[in-house]
Amino acid sequence: MKILVLNAGSSSQKSCLYELNDVLPDRLLQPLWEAQIDWTHQQGIAELKVKTAKGDRLEEELASDSRQAAISRMLETLWRGKTQTINDLNAIDIVGHRVVHGGQDYQQSTLISPDVKETIARLSLFAPIHNPINLEGIEIVENILPNVPQIAVFDTAFHSQLTPAAFVYPGPYKWLENGIRRYGFHGISHQYCARRAAEILGRDLPDLRLITCHLGNGCSLAAIRDGWSIDTTMGFTPLEGLMMGSRSGSIDPGILLHLLKQSDLTAEKLDDMLNRNSGLKGISGVSGDMRQIGEAITQGNQRAQLALDIYIHRLRAGIGAMLASLGGLDALIFTAGVGENSAVVRSAVCEAFGFMGLKLDGEKNQHSPVDEDIAAIDSAVRVLVIHTQEDWEIARECWKLYSD
Repeated sequence: MKILVLNAGSSSQKSCLYELNDVLPDRLLQPLWEAQIDWTHQQGIAELKVKTAKGDRLEEELASDSRQAAISRMLETLWRGKTQTINDLNAIDIVGHRVVHGGQDYQQSTLISPDVKETIARLSLFAPIHNPINLEGIEIVENILPNVPQIAVFDTAFHSQLTPAAFVYPGPYKWLENGIRRYGFHGISHQYCARRAAEILGRDLPDLRLITCHLGNGCSLAAIRDGWSIDTTMGFTPLEGLMMGSRSGSIDPGILLHLLKQSDLTAEKLDDMLNRNSGLKGISGVSGDMRQIGEAITQGNQRAQLALDIYIHRLRAGIGAMLASLGGLDALIFTAGVGENSAVVRSAVCEAFGFMGLKLDGEKNQHSPVDEDIAAIDSAVRVLVIHTQEDWEIARECWKLYSD
């Protein structure tokens, strides 16, 4: 079975092609073909990079703002030119899409139908940056591969087991009736990391109490018990929770009321302020990228140091909250760009939990660990660094749904 995965972001598009047999493998499979489109570097230019399992590579620039044209060209490299991986696009059996918001409607991966598309479009009200792009990818594939079934894998689904105490906001009850509640995001990544942690530890996932730290440009935590998220930091939108690259995370809502009363702020300006000019970027004045923050700190930049200090403080506080929800902890997991690559962040976070017997192996922490336990031998809590594999998790979801 050949499964094509499309993972769309606001300014990028990642895709992979996997081949699975009748039995779902326990281990991660490498894709036959993988590609990425990036629109961030030059206005009106899409940068396409493709590589195959055979070692073929392709890099080219497309002078177009059209996502459809760029994605069509990307898919064309599957069956034409030096990166040809299949003889015909019709050889693809199923296409899986990451869809950010499934709301209360979809709590598991779902075969895409006109009704599902209509719901994804309706939920764009809650995820205006991502859901329209996810829907666009679905429709592009419909045009290119009209007879191939498509699966929506929702980022919110892994958090669908939250209790009302965890997902209801303490505002007017009418909020809940209007769909305003905690949904949680990064679910595909949290789900993969939880399952991978059980493999690394040689334990059954339902027996583990885990805290997964997805720390990229967007950041979120999940408290996992019985294989499901029981608490998480992102909420109604991905803006809530931890301090992030350019997002503020949770702040006193009274600040927003104050600003609205004291200035000419519009909803659009407020959105831009909180989502694109806050977090590490807003405090440091340097960047939302932790690598550049670190460089600025070495040059004596005090605002960059403050940004890191706030980031660590809020991350520790968030982990403490997740710990209380779990009532104990077997493993703390770091993943995504910062989680996988910043030894400084991992060390600073773990230092705060020495009181519960958590101890890092300093040497392992420094040596770019991948899918590795970096806790000291005598640590009461395991500490794992896991390279998140959202595309593979989407492929697994497609296989399970298609095989049923």
